[in-house]
Amino acid sequence: MGRYVFRRVLEAIPALLGVTIISFVLLHIIPGNPARILLGNHYTAARAAILDRNLGLDHPLYYQYVMWLWKALHGNFQYSYVYNQPVIQLIMQALPHTLELVAVAFTVAEIFGVMLGTLQAYYAETWFDQAMTVILYFLYAMPTFWLGILLVKTFAIQLPWFPTGGYVNINYAHPGFINYLYHLVLPGATLCAVSLAGYSRYMRSSMRETLIQDYIRTARSKGAGEFRVIFVHAMRNSLLPLITLFGLTLPALFAGALVTEEIFNYPGMGLLFWNAATQEDMPVLLAIIVFLGAMTILGNLLADLLYAVVDPRISYD
Repeated sequence: MGRYVFRRVLEAIPALLGVTIISFVLLHIIPGNPARILLGNHYTAARAAILDRNLGLDHPLYYQYVMWLWKALHGNFQYSYVYNQPVIQLIMQALPHTLELVAVAFTVAEIFGVMLGTLQAYYAETWFDQAMTVILYFLYAMPTFWLGILLVKTFAIQLPWFPTGGYVNINYAHPGFINYLYHLVLPGATLCAVSLAGYSRYMRSSMRETLIQDYIRTARSKGAGEFRVIFVHAMRNSLLPLITLFGLTLPALFAGALVTEEIFNYPGMGLLFWNAATQEDMPVLLAIIVFLGAMTILGNLLADLLYAVVDPRISYD
């Protein structure tokens, strides 16, 4: 297992390097002038030239990339143009909030998606299956921003059960865990809804194929109860397609958090990326894009490793 992980990490290096090259080039060829952002009303051509020289922006693009990469390998992602803080510091402040949001959304979507998909497969072609199919297709097709606005309008304005946004109540000097959880409900539900639909549909399809296998009939013929047949024998083998989906969903959840956090003013990576994009804060944008690329590669690696956990027949030794 250790040799396999080491080989996959080595294979991931060129992919991540490619992400940095493409991102760096694209962000530096789009229109924009960091000097105008930093100098504001004090902008002059002379001051802009001095600032470009201090930032190293007067060098060729390939030289800028090599210098950026060298600093990034040492943990230095430069300074934010807008916040005048180290980019890594901004990310470390926002990352825990996004991890909490993504962890809650993923866990809830995974658990309920697996359970709903299993029940739909067992009661296939019944009224329950058809009703859940309509509801889940509706959620799957629903834009994240529209769902978020709908939840805010319904549960934060018309029915003031939850706050409209933020991370904690600013009026509390020492907000507790309940207050954190209270502010996490609506953004977590928004991010969870779309993922829930995808997980349940994949699980339903996989479970229906599993339930017609010979070993399921054998287990029933030996007198195994339905609970054991469904949740012990069938479910474990039906989870394999969802593991593949996990590798793709992990970065997608971070991407979905961008819209969700902007709607709810939730101080995570998504809101930081949104503010950096609207203010042309290139160092912050580049660092977050590289982070998402690393998360995509990590998600695929974790999915491969989980195959061996779920299916004993798979071994990487």
